[in-house]
Amino acid sequence: MTSQTGATAQSTRMADIPYGEQTKITIERKGQIVLIGINRPYIDNRLDPDATESLARAYYDYDRDPSLRAAVLFGHGDRFSRGVDVDAYKAFAQSGKTLMDGPGFIDPLGRSQPALTKPLVIAVHGDTWNMAHELFLVADIRIASEDTEFGQDENTHGRFPGGGSTVRFPREAGWGNAMRFILTGDHWGAREALRMGTVQDVAPNRDAALAKAVEIANKIAACAPLGIKTSLASSHIALDDSKAALAKLDDQYRALYATRDFQEGRDAQAQKRRPVYEGR
Repeated sequence: MTSQTGATAQSTRMADIPYGEQTKITIERKGQIVLIGINRPYIDNRLDPDATESLARAYYDYDRDPSLRAAVLFGHGDRFSRGVDVDAYKAFAQSGKTLMDGPGFIDPLGRSQPALTKPLVIAVHGDTWNMAHELFLVADIRIASEDTEFGQDENTHGRFPGGGSTVRFPREAGWGNAMRFILTGDHWGAREALRMGTVQDVAPNRDAALAKAVEIANKIAACAPLGIKTSLASSHIALDDSKAALAKLDDQYRALYATRDFQEGRDAQAQKRRPVYEGR
């Protein structure tokens, strides 16, 4: 018979999800670490609601698997991600459904509880825009390929950064550095991110960035897991004041979907012209 302890361990074991053309989020266990990959290259690795929920489920399963001590998030293909699949999210918002409704999810944007209690390392390359940059900011340790181009340009498209960067970017990079890019929509590179402190290491290419992230994750996994968990919990206590701002982001973003400026941003993108915003 399987012991109760063994049954619990089996029931919380995170399952591999192999790479496939239709697989939006891949999962590959490597000993005591797990690699989680975004896989929608045909749409620039943009996340739709289904991919977001799959990522949220992966975070939840990782956090509750006692055999895993660190996770690495990365992107398949030529870029990490250009962020949100806007049309898919707009349709989802209009449907009246709720994202990540019920147990079994950890919001990968870290806007609500429960939150990850175990370390997350991220490796980015190529385009890392908007929601993708917000996923990046949630990670505890961040590695970027030399070719990474970061963007937080929602304000140029009639939206705003609704995934947490209005809270995390100023906290991580300093007010002026964050506002420089949030308010103008200008993009920036890996070396600028290193200067601002949002990146901990720059690697020469995608493979080297992922290898460095795996190396760091394995070093974390070799440490005492309870000490690691306590270190994260203690460090997050100082950040609790940001929870109220993060909790409001969904409502704020949903309200923008109904504005004329939001639609103008979508129309201008589709028609390849400069948008004309009216503030309504």
